[in-house]
Amino acid sequence: MEFASAHPVLKAFLCGSLSGTCSTLLFQPLDLVKTRLQTLQNNAKLGAPKVGMFNVLINVIRTENFFSLWKGVSPSFVRCIPGVGIYFSTFYSLKQHYFLERAPNAGEAVLLGAGARTVAGVCMLPFTVIKTRFESGCYNYVSVAGALRSVYETEGIRALFSGLTATLLRDAPFSGIYVMFYSQAKKAMPQEVTSSPYAPLVNFSCGVVAGVMASLATQPADVVKTHIQISPSHWSTRDAVRYIYMEHGMGGFFRGAVPRSLRRTLMAAMAWTVYEQLMARMGLKS
Repeated sequence: MEFASAHPVLKAFLCGSLSGTCSTLLFQPLDLVKTRLQTLQNNAKLGAPKVGMFNVLINVIRTENFFSLWKGVSPSFVRCIPGVGIYFSTFYSLKQHYFLERAPNAGEAVLLGAGARTVAGVCMLPFTVIKTRFESGCYNYVSVAGALRSVYETEGIRALFSGLTATLLRDAPFSGIYVMFYSQAKKAMPQEVTSSPYAPLVNFSCGVVAGVMASLATQPADVVKTHIQISPSHWSTRDAVRYIYMEHGMGGFFRGAVPRSLRRTLMAAMAWTVYEQLMARMGLKS
C-alpha cells in the first residue's frame, strides 16, 4: 500500500513520530539538566545554596563528558517517537470525530489536548520511568531493554508504572493548556498571516507562548513525578509532596523549572510546527 493512500490517522501518527524525533534529539540535554536539578533535592536541605542550570551543565561535562548530556536519549527516543505519534494520531482522531464541522472552543481544546496526552502518557509510562532513571545518574543501566528487565525482576511490574498519578497530573494539564493557548493564539492571527510563507514561524511563536504557560502551571507535578520514579518503593504521590514541602519549601516544587520550560516549550513548538507542515503537505487538516 502506498503511503499516499494510507489512512489519515496513520499519516498523523507518522507525522507526529517524525516531529518527535527531531525535537527529542535537539533538546535532550535540557531534560537531563532538569532531572539532575530535581534529584539534587535528595541531598540538599532547605536554605542550602542553590545550584543553577549552568552549574549542572558544566559539572556533567567536566565529571563525565560532553556526550553525557544526551544520556537517556535512547529511552527518550523509544518513548517519544511512538509516544508523540500516539498523541497526534489520538488528537487527530478525536478532533475529526467531535469537531469535523467547526473549530473547538477554549474549553474543548483543553479536553482535546488532555485526552490525547492521557492516552499517550499511559502507553509510554514504563519508558518514562526508565528515561528518568537514565538521566538521574543514580543507575548504571546499559540499555533500555536491560533497564526494563532489571526493574521488572528487582522491583516488579508496578515500578514500571510508578508516578502514574503525578505523570497524568503533569501531562494532561500541560497538553490541555498548551492546545488551548496554541489554538486560541492562532485563531487570533489574521488569515493572511497564517496562510503566508511565514506560517511555520507564526506557528512556532504561538507554540512558544503556549509552552511557557503550560510548563509553569505543571512544574510541581513534574518534580513529584521525578522523585517517585527515582525511588518508587519509597513514595506515594502524597508522601512525595509532603517530603518536598517539608525539606525544601514551596521552592522545591519549582526546581528545574528553567531547563524544563525551555525544553518543553521549544520541543512542543517544534513538534507542532513540523507536524502541521507535514500534514499540510499531505493535504490533511491538522
